[in-house]
Amino acid sequence: AWDRSPTDLEWAPDSKGLFASADHLGRHALFSLPLGAKDATPLPVEGSNNGLVVTSDRLLWLHDALRAPAEVWTSGFDGKAPRAVTHLNDARVKNLSWGEPEQLTFKGAKGDTVSAWLIKPANMKPGSKVPVAMLIHGGPQGSFGDHFHYRWNPEIFAGHGFATMMIDFHGSTGYGQAFTDAIRGDWGGAPFDDLMKGLDAALAKYTFLDRNRVVAMGASYGGFMINWINGHTDRFKALVCHDGNLDEVMAYYETEELWFPEWEHGKTPWENPAGYTKHDPRDFVKNWKTPTLVVHGGMDFRVVETQGIATFTALQRRGVESRLLHFPDENHWVLKPANSKRWHEEVLAWIDRFTK
Repeated sequence: AWDRSPTDLEWAPDSKGLFASADHLGRHALFSLPLGAKDATPLPVEGSNNGLVVTSDRLLWLHDALRAPAEVWTSGFDGKAPRAVTHLNDARVKNLSWGEPEQLTFKGAKGDTVSAWLIKPANMKPGSKVPVAMLIHGGPQGSFGDHFHYRWNPEIFAGHGFATMMIDFHGSTGYGQAFTDAIRGDWGGAPFDDLMKGLDAALAKYTFLDRNRVVAMGASYGGFMINWINGHTDRFKALVCHDGNLDEVMAYYETEELWFPEWEHGKTPWENPAGYTKHDPRDFVKNWKTPTLVVHGGMDFRVVETQGIATFTALQRRGVESRLLHFPDENHWVLKPANSKRWHEEVLAWIDRFTK
């Protein structure tokens, strides 16, 4: 993502809305850096751009955007007149109705400016009130963007009638290293504040959002945050926790990625126990009351399935309406097509149940 506006580049949106202004964040840009130059110049190509290949006279790369599945694109070395080389998805998306994406910023935790996306429901009727689905990204060092993702695609929820909100809370990438590092030792602090403040800002700005029909969903760190949310607010009608930790101490002993928790929580649990218990969802299970769908993969070695089973057990013993969806043949992600179809059916049915 870039954090400045190139004033010397001009282009107009095309019929598919793939190009917009270049003065906002949330895009993976291509940059030109001539030998001897001090600064890189972003090329006039928006969306997400990856896999760059340089030929003798052309650039080739993989391009996608929120409303455009991946295709191979090309341009000259100046980046001007970019165009698609492949059209593998044209027939598939021809008759789709897309939700309109919009970016907003708000004052988040610590007084910092935080960026977010809101995707309006597809075919939204004027004057209508619509439910809200808030997606919480994993990482936590990651970010949302102008990107067509094949898991947790916000347009799926927009196409299902939800206004879909995605907040790049403290810890997200693309806003400077200090902003990314701010989450270290503060998993339930500033990020939680950002999510609540961002939702408040969106509800204040967009009158079509129904504040009484809001759900939240997240995976990995986002799943941790769902468990944290359940212990700290009851403003959501339903939650979806996908591959999220309940117990940060035990999660350390189970995961295959030991450097990460030692960095995030400051050394090992026996060297710095307070770093692991400072923001531990298990300590607030006594407050849980929001209906929750728990999803977990049996081959997840990053967040082991016992964390999901423990979450479901806690919900059941608390008497909270809950459901467990277990994929024995999936890892940290749901990758197989039939499993992905079942995932979407279950998740959409769950949030429908509490917002219709």
